[in-house]
Amino acid sequence: MSKIIFTESQRKELESNPNIIKVSDRSITYSPEFKMIAVEENAKGKGPQQIFIEHGFDLSIIGSKKPKHCVNRWRSIFERYGEEGFYTERRGKGAIGRPSPNDLSPDDKLKKAEARIAYLEAELQLLKKLDVLERQAKKKK
Repeated sequence: MSKIIFTESQRKELESNPNIIKVSDRSITYSPEFKMIAVEENAKGKGPQQIFIEHGFDLSIIGSKKPKHCVNRWRSIFERYGEEGFYTERRGKGAIGRPSPNDLSPDDKLKKAEARIAYLEAELQLLKKLDVLERQAKKKK
């Protein structure tokens, strides 16, 4: 997300560009077609700023560094996923997170329950030993 906060008039100007899908206060969503064009033109030797200017972007609004960051990011997406990478949403796909208990097989649930029982039994034994040691310490006083 950008540090630049767009005003209402800047957002309207940006939204009038056919290469932009959506503009919020801090971000711009570019069209997949424009991303592909930018990557292709950059591969042919055009600079990111030149590409953005030729496609109707005002660098005083979006910032002079934004084109370089965008084209670099798009180029890596293209190298990794091809043209299809611009059309599919991948955010959140690789997240691992905490495993759901509903995904466990009955055997795995049983193993998990047995491990928990063994842990709790060991904890109980430890507490009993601690209780005995505390009683012995009180008797010595």
